[in-house]
Amino acid sequence: MGVVELVNALLGLMTPEILVSVFWATFLGIIVGMLPGLTATMGIALLTGLTYQWESSNAIVILIAMYVGAIYGGSRSAILVNIPGTPANAATCIDGHPLALQGKAGEAIGIATTSSFLGSTIALFFMAFFTPYLGLVALRFQSFEFFWLTLFGVLICGNLTAPEDPLKGWISGFLGLFLAMIGMEAIQAYPRFAYGTVDLYGGISMIPALVGIYGMTEVIQTTVEAQRRGKISQVGRVLPRIRDLLNNWKNIIRSGLIGVFVGTVPGVGENIASFVAYDFARRASKTPEKFGKGSIEGLTAAETGDNACVGGAIIPVLVLAVPGSPPAAVLLAAMWLHGMRPGPLLVIEAPNYIYEVSAMFLLASVAMLILGLSMVRIVVKILRVPTSILMPIILVLCAVGSFAIAGRVFDILIMLLFGVIGYPLRKMKFPDAPLILGLILGPMLDENLRRGLILNDGSLVPFFTRPISVILIIMILMTVFSRNRYLKQTVGRAKNSIFGLFRRKKVDL
Repeated sequence: MGVVELVNALLGLMTPEILVSVFWATFLGIIVGMLPGLTATMGIALLTGLTYQWESSNAIVILIAMYVGAIYGGSRSAILVNIPGTPANAATCIDGHPLALQGKAGEAIGIATTSSFLGSTIALFFMAFFTPYLGLVALRFQSFEFFWLTLFGVLICGNLTAPEDPLKGWISGFLGLFLAMIGMEAIQAYPRFAYGTVDLYGGISMIPALVGIYGMTEVIQTTVEAQRRGKISQVGRVLPRIRDLLNNWKNIIRSGLIGVFVGTVPGVGENIASFVAYDFARRASKTPEKFGKGSIEGLTAAETGDNACVGGAIIPVLVLAVPGSPPAAVLLAAMWLHGMRPGPLLVIEAPNYIYEVSAMFLLASVAMLILGLSMVRIVVKILRVPTSILMPIILVLCAVGSFAIAGRVFDILIMLLFGVIGYPLRKMKFPDAPLILGLILGPMLDENLRRGLILNDGSLVPFFTRPISVILIIMILMTVFSRNRYLKQTVGRAKNSIFGLFRRKKVDL
């Protein structure tokens, strides 16, 4: 089942250099996740630029450790000051902070830490032992299927990140697809939308765009909308009670499975996973009235779900080169920068890399557990750093991370431009994730569409007749029609008009 391969990969990473890197990156991730306004996506994007010249395996393990640490770290501020450090921890506030108000802040942190580790363990099982088989299935995908898969990823991401108005999510996603068309196209190297600007011939640089959307936008938003932080609760006992964990074993397994499943959906993210897991836990609970008032079940479900989603989001990165969340999108870009080529051929060209990434994820999860339980009081002091000091530091790191990729001032301008664009989009409630996903998947969509047309002399028939393509088309149609109220109203009016022609009219005698 791959146990031997996983153990060998783990032993290969057990060097002093990598172990030290895992612990400091996880610790930095916890701090990034804990400080409101900073996100896992921003942290990974900044580190990607700073580790560009590093050896591949060391750089990737640092980014994975940052990812794991940041998603967990957001629970600290959610519990102590009722402000989620990252969007993934919004559900943690619901029961975490009430527990803190009851004088159980330390216990809540301990439960959140242990639940996060158990969620990561469930995700590790699927990542290590099922990903290679999913990769074999993905080998059946050709250009036609990849075209529909990328389109489905953008649409489902827009649907789930803007549930009140999916149209805004789709507009954001298609804006990202359009921006991805800038530069030389991949097949004939013909420049598009560059308007004579040589710096645009290579397209929009991925990392500066990501840093701009998630880093610069946060700096602008925090500066313009000065948010007040709540009072920090006192921390007591941290180690969780074994009884609480044993009483929640069904909840932990269910929430972990939900997190892994949601993570595999392209571009959705940990915030959706935590709320879905929380909702299922409330429905299954014998005491649903305690939810929202300091329920250990609710806190366990939220933290297990969002951390299991981290591993789930990495699975499609490895086998399909399609990210399962915004931080995973940056991780995918980093793998490309460091010479790896995730996708269906990975199981043939570098099958051991899947186990190596799984081992990196395991090390980061263990580091998260150790640091989470042992350094509570030290880390909590960082919450008192004023934003007037923090935001200028973030701005400098955004500029340095963007410049470090290629040494171009133009990339800093791209970062600033995306930050300026991202703020009004966020104010108008256009989600960030579909735009970034569209920017990342745009080249794949364009290249596979053009390659499919070339292979079939311009015929579109294979795009609509192959079995996997048909399944993906059905999923796209379900995505479009299931949640959009405008389309539902239009279809409803059309249906009433058609059936109205065949209804008998009552005749008054």
